[in-house]
Amino acid sequence: MKPKIKLLIDLAMTILLLCQMAYMLIGEAAHEWMGTGMFLLFLAHHALNYRWHKNLVKGKYTPLRVLQTVINVLIFLSMIGLMISGIIMSRTVFVFLPISGGMSFARLLHMIAAYWGFILMSVHLGLHWNMIMGRMRKACGIKAPSPARTWILRILALLICCFGIFAFVKNNISDYLFLRTQFVFFDMSQPLWQFFAEYLGMLGLWVCLGYCVGRLMQKFSPHKNKTASPKDYFISKKDR
Repeated sequence: MKPKIKLLIDLAMTILLLCQMAYMLIGEAAHEWMGTGMFLLFLAHHALNYRWHKNLVKGKYTPLRVLQTVINVLIFLSMIGLMISGIIMSRTVFVFLPISGGMSFARLLHMIAAYWGFILMSVHLGLHWNMIMGRMRKACGIKAPSPARTWILRILALLICCFGIFAFVKNNISDYLFLRTQFVFFDMSQPLWQFFAEYLGMLGLWVCLGYCVGRLMQKFSPHKNKTASPKDYFISKKDR
């Protein structure tokens, strides 16, 4: 039951992440409520993965583990930045708080934390993609690998990456990441489905990059574990 709850929380956070990036298209009030819900899910995610926190000072730190830890810390900082800046700018959920001033700083913090958080969370998903797919295969009752299905998914991933690169350039995301502009441009005539398609493509791009980097670091790690059997590789013991 616990793995299913984790999978549902991760899925809900991913959906909310995409919705949050469309704040001008879904409305500020919805953006605030969804942001608050996402932060609560983020806390629940960490509570369910308390063993990760408990084991931070235990075991060897391989390059992959260092990367995962750094990504997790940066995600935590981006979420804190989003919540603090969101509370300062709030006009709905936290309007009752006696906060005045700091709007300019909060707006810049919110923008850079949102776009870096989007990329970091996508990379985080990629670094844990094997585990996520293991849970999905178990939930769908898939018990044997299929070469045809594997190649179809690889081709689909390549197409998503190409579209993600196009969307990344088209939406000038690098300008927001490095504060080359202080305002986010939204094409209000753009259909909502197109916006979500482009951001889903960008999410898929960074998921694939995170997955590939993780696999390469595992392959060339001097501390990599003994080779697992095909059955263990397809569905890890933790996900059975």
